[in-house]
Amino acid sequence: MQKIKNGSFLIAHPTMLDDTFFKSIILITHHNFEETVGLVINNPSKIQLHDIIDDLPESDFPVYLGGPVAKNSIHYIHDLGEKIPNSIQIFEDLFFGGDFDVVKKMIWNDKISKDQIRFFAGYSGWEANQLESELNEKSWILKQENKNLCMQYSNKDIWSKILRKMKKYAIWSNLPKNPSLN
Repeated sequence: MQKIKNGSFLIAHPTMLDDTFFKSIILITHHNFEETVGLVINNPSKIQLHDIIDDLPESDFPVYLGGPVAKNSIHYIHDLGEKIPNSIQIFEDLFFGGDFDVVKKMIWNDKISKDQIRFFAGYSGWEANQLESELNEKSWILKQENKNLCMQYSNKDIWSKILRKMKKYAIWSNLPKNPSLN
């Protein structure tokens, strides 16, 4: 069995019935023996960052729905490293969080683009051993890190594309939300 680590991806198993995570891909940002935290990277909203954060100029930074926990909180991943103080490295060139005042200043001064940072409302979280149990129950397919996938603005279609590349799951790639309507 593969090991969960920062930067791993959870791909919702085709048989997952939970509406919250149906066809989801989650980037694990933090994993230790007490908890696991991640962000759904393929669930866009119709909201732009300036719509929900005061004191920001109008911009093209979309906000994705990172998960069902703390939906009124903003989280972000980026490839700017030390340019955003207090960032936490997820893997090689991908970071989580950091000083949001610096991010706002970078937005105001056009020193950051949507290709360098992604914003999420809420997050996904698991208590100790909860995610391991879900993996044992085959709720998730665990894959290793891929920076390009992390920074790619996508929707549920990316789930199907990834499954098509995995021979074992390819037949499931066009699964409708309600198979009885097929």
